[in-house]
Amino acid sequence: MPRPPASTFGVAERVHVPPLLDGRLRDLLAGKKIAMTGVTGFIGEQMLWAFLNDCPETRTAVLVRPKGSVTAAQRVAQLLGKKIFKDLVAAAGSVEALMAERVEVISGDLPNVPELPRDIDVLVHCAGDVSFDPPIDQAFMTNVIGTKALLQRFLESASDADGNLERIPHYVHVSTAYTAGRRRGAIPEAPHVHEVDYDAEAAAALRMAEHVEARSRSSEQLTKLRKQAEALHRQAGYLTTSEDTERRRQEWVKQELVAAGTERARSLGWTDVYTFAKAMGERVVADMGKDIRVSVVRPAIVESSLRYPHAGWIEGFKMADPIILAYGRGQLPEFPASPDAVIDIIPCDFVVNAIVAVCATEPEVGSPEYYHCSSGARNPLTFRGIYEHVRAYFEAHPYTEGQGSTELATWNFPGVEPVARRMWLGEKATQAADKVLSFAPRGKRVRAMAAAVDRTKKQLSFLGKYLTLYGEYLQSELHFVDDSTLALHNSLHPDDRERFGFDSASFDWRHYLEEVHIPAITDPVRRLEAARKRRKNRSATFRPLKPASGNVLAAFDLDGTVMATNVVETYLWTKMPELSPLSRVGEMGKLLAALPAYLGAERRDRGVFLRSIYRRYAGADLGELERYVDERLAPLILDRMSPDAIRRIREHRDAGHTTILITGVIRPLTRPFEGLFDTIVAADLAVDADGRCTGFLSGPPMVGESRSSWLKHYASLHDIDLDQSYAYADSHVDLPMLGSVGYPVAVSPDIGLMRAAKQRGWSIIDWPSMSPIPRWKMPKA
Repeated sequence: MPRPPASTFGVAERVHVPPLLDGRLRDLLAGKKIAMTGVTGFIGEQMLWAFLNDCPETRTAVLVRPKGSVTAAQRVAQLLGKKIFKDLVAAAGSVEALMAERVEVISGDLPNVPELPRDIDVLVHCAGDVSFDPPIDQAFMTNVIGTKALLQRFLESASDADGNLERIPHYVHVSTAYTAGRRRGAIPEAPHVHEVDYDAEAAAALRMAEHVEARSRSSEQLTKLRKQAEALHRQAGYLTTSEDTERRRQEWVKQELVAAGTERARSLGWTDVYTFAKAMGERVVADMGKDIRVSVVRPAIVESSLRYPHAGWIEGFKMADPIILAYGRGQLPEFPASPDAVIDIIPCDFVVNAIVAVCATEPEVGSPEYYHCSSGARNPLTFRGIYEHVRAYFEAHPYTEGQGSTELATWNFPGVEPVARRMWLGEKATQAADKVLSFAPRGKRVRAMAAAVDRTKKQLSFLGKYLTLYGEYLQSELHFVDDSTLALHNSLHPDDRERFGFDSASFDWRHYLEEVHIPAITDPVRRLEAARKRRKNRSATFRPLKPASGNVLAAFDLDGTVMATNVVETYLWTKMPELSPLSRVGEMGKLLAALPAYLGAERRDRGVFLRSIYRRYAGADLGELERYVDERLAPLILDRMSPDAIRRIREHRDAGHTTILITGVIRPLTRPFEGLFDTIVAADLAVDADGRCTGFLSGPPMVGESRSSWLKHYASLHDIDLDQSYAYADSHVDLPMLGSVGYPVAVSPDIGLMRAAKQRGWSIIDWPSMSPIPRWKMPKA
């Protein structure tokens, strides 16, 4: 097939000729020192590999920031320990030897850039915030202020004490093709025309961050956030509520800054703050690089490698990958893209090869060169086209471990508005379902329904994110001219064409997508899902027990966890047998009349609810109550215990763990468990001088945060390692207790705890009671 013309957009005859290559890349770069930023990122990692692997006489330096207690050198050593560097490390003898010989580590960050070595010939700036929706201050701090700081240090490294350049180095800036903004049609490899002041925009972005932070701390905003947190976590306690309030405040700040960045970008003609800040960074480079050699490389959507370091090489998920996975899992019934819009994907090794080639050029001083690494101009792939390839792949290789339907959806590409309307209806339906489920009785079926609602929410959230972030990309009507990039490729030495080629028209989309890229992103997920299935969906928080090497405890809730009952039911067990049939009817009537108030109290504060129930014990003889439990109730109570719970408690005791029952149930009702637990923490009924219950407790009931506080105090007194300890509970109110140990387990949880457990990676198990006695059956007096 003949090669398509260099440009298909009727561009006038070129007057600008980009710098071309004259020799092999390894020879052109021999003896040079190339410094890089962003080597711990996707493109940067492969770029470092390419210089080390294919340019043996080239020295490298990398600017890497320390991360926590891990130094910059340690991070680089970890990077060189990855699989793609294996042969290089083996040839050098060790990671340390490779670093000593070829890789100089510069510890620093953007914008806190240290002094740079004075012998750098080429600086490749590949670092930057690559998120499409960063907060506006973060986007400008990294892509504008950070770029200015780096360039200033680079210029200083090439200058004498008076600031005069002693040599002319080459600065290569890795940007993005989408700095073109909301334009249409052909986008030339040239600077974008605009009059935006990047210094003013950067200063405004930082002021915006201060303004939003101050607004988040206003009494009105804090009240709103606190009430949202209380609606969800009031039962768990004030500390849990306050933690969630602060989390919501920080999330609100981030969302406001993301929204501010998006609106400012679109008001000036850019798609989002990412492309806006990147465009400002390009202008910084053009202004500050007037006395040196400057090249700007603009990749489009970078995905897995076609050939090097191996076919399908990729780090993490990129822009198109979540869509591909969601479709294969049956979680994406429709997509709001224009079927004929071009999705401009380019393999990572093509981008890296182009960067290496650009490093070997010598652009004219003061005249930046621009290169588009893209495919849309000469090898276009439409959304309809990628859909057909993805569908063909999953038809041949079904994704059987997905969470959705195994039947592949047929996309009709109806446009944005019909999909948005379906999303709005879906959101209303899930909100209504959530409301209904909040009043539903606890049970396995209700949890299954809640899980289905959560999956729908996740699906809607995913689609909503893509509509918000990538909506305009899904309707794209621009094409990136890549004449300079093609000319540079064509100037490659014949011996470099195979290894360093980057002609975007040279590969076939069916081969790349169906045989290289999609397997590269789905195979690891398939293996992970298979491993989870082998573990029967149990995470490490519910694990086989071994003899304790230190002091370990296992804390158990009672109602709904160890035993299938509740405080209202146990009250009836103790009260009803002593009453006549007529009095029983009266007691049940009083209880039913008070039930709405009890339920309201239970929703607001479980401690208040328990106190209300225990008021009904007023006048009872505590000694008689204990005797009645021992003689009559004990068999019924033990019968309601879950066999799985009993087995697990005994496993903990056999492992040498301290077993603790921690409950809001009154102490007399825990007497049957005294031989099973080492310690029992329960509610104590206050009595008068005659031993009769007053209707009050002798202390606050052990609920919510009281349980976690008790466990922490007990652990400190007995030298117990809570990080190695266990807790079992069924209610959202027990979040603090579960969160205080290293191995929390949600047992037959309510919806709130189920969701929290899934979010935090805790095990969720069922311990059903096997009691043959009906729940309505009362013990005999």
